[in-house]
Amino acid sequence: MATEILMPALSPTMEEGTLAKWLVKEGDTVSSGDLLAEIETDKATMEFEAVDEGVIGKILVAEGSEGVKVNSPIAVLLEEGEDASAMDNMSSGDGAAAPAPAEAAPAEVPAPSAAPAAAPTAKGDRVFATPLARRIAKDKGLDLSQITGSGPRGRIVKADVENAQPGAAKTPAAAEAPKAAPQPVAAAPAGPSTEAVLKMYADREFEEVKLDGMRKTIAARLTEAKQTIPHFYLRRDVHLDALLKFRSQLNKQLEPRGVKLSVNDFVIKASALALQAVPDANAVWAGDRVLKLKPSDVAVAVAIEGGLFTPVLKDAEMKSLSALSAEMKDLAKRARDRKLAPHEYQGGSFAISNLGMFGIDNFDAVINPPHGSILAVGAGVKKPVIGADGEITAATVMSVTLSVDHRVIDGALGAEWLKAFADNLENPMTMLA
Repeated sequence: MATEILMPALSPTMEEGTLAKWLVKEGDTVSSGDLLAEIETDKATMEFEAVDEGVIGKILVAEGSEGVKVNSPIAVLLEEGEDASAMDNMSSGDGAAAPAPAEAAPAEVPAPSAAPAAAPTAKGDRVFATPLARRIAKDKGLDLSQITGSGPRGRIVKADVENAQPGAAKTPAAAEAPKAAPQPVAAAPAGPSTEAVLKMYADREFEEVKLDGMRKTIAARLTEAKQTIPHFYLRRDVHLDALLKFRSQLNKQLEPRGVKLSVNDFVIKASALALQAVPDANAVWAGDRVLKLKPSDVAVAVAIEGGLFTPVLKDAEMKSLSALSAEMKDLAKRARDRKLAPHEYQGGSFAISNLGMFGIDNFDAVINPPHGSILAVGAGVKKPVIGADGEITAATVMSVTLSVDHRVIDGALGAEWLKAFADNLENPMTMLA
């Protein structure tokens, strides 16, 4: 029978997207794993693959259509031998999306506890998965029976296996998380309406800038973060002279290998080690509980045109400075090209936002839920300080501000983490031990 192809959810927070390009046309025969379309999310343009085989009977949403709701029909797939009459009871084909299902859980709920897809449909011992998903699972050593499929009728698709971890089965806590999700907070007034603002500036010259998916998501998530997360801030100065000298020596030794370490590479490493030294601070908010992570997965804000990404450096505490530097450069480049996969910018328990290279001395960053904290890093500036001998001397000082979710981390714990971070930077040789 005819099957509706639905707009996929390519990330846990995706609610709508743009159908950027069709890679098939009506009448084309497709097999499971074939590419159907390019979908533009709030973060990237990603390819969408078929999970069933058949013939494209009708395309319901035209190329370039924006604001297409997740799970709304975008095309109709006919089984072999079916004709157009099989679509009589399907969508009308005028491009209008079918009514969307009930709204998803609030954005502050972390990715693992987002509304789950149906479990994989199995007959006997069979697990339904696309051929591409099976190949990736085999390469990664994954057990498909332990993976929840997000495709139609619970079929496992490429994104499911790419985001899965070897040997990771769903734990009871993870299974219960959706039930424990908090109820949506009543929306606060959003300010003057569009019409009111346009009227206010009707006699002034201006350019109207349309919001793309990324800008809309940033606006929604950060507004929500400031309304729902009880932020508090801890500030500290870090002396950088020992670090700058040590970095200069290392870069001379690494020059034959084409490696050049930045101060930000040391900030990432110092943060990762501090999360290990103060493990209670390595945590995220999960609705009615706190999740304490074992690895130091550090997210780093990367500015791109029209917004930002926060790619995640996983297991950062275990990686060398040169490895972190190379990985960060690669992630930043692909972030600017919008080529990151969802699993590369989702997760982590902690984030870094560094505006020092723009000459900003200090600032307060907004926590990216479900993270428990974010570190705002300012510029290193020469300042007069009082030395150990009581004499006034000059030193390079960097101001940092730790924004903390008080539900996850208390003041004393945040201060303990900040001390461990500063000790790592002021005694950089210890980060190599």
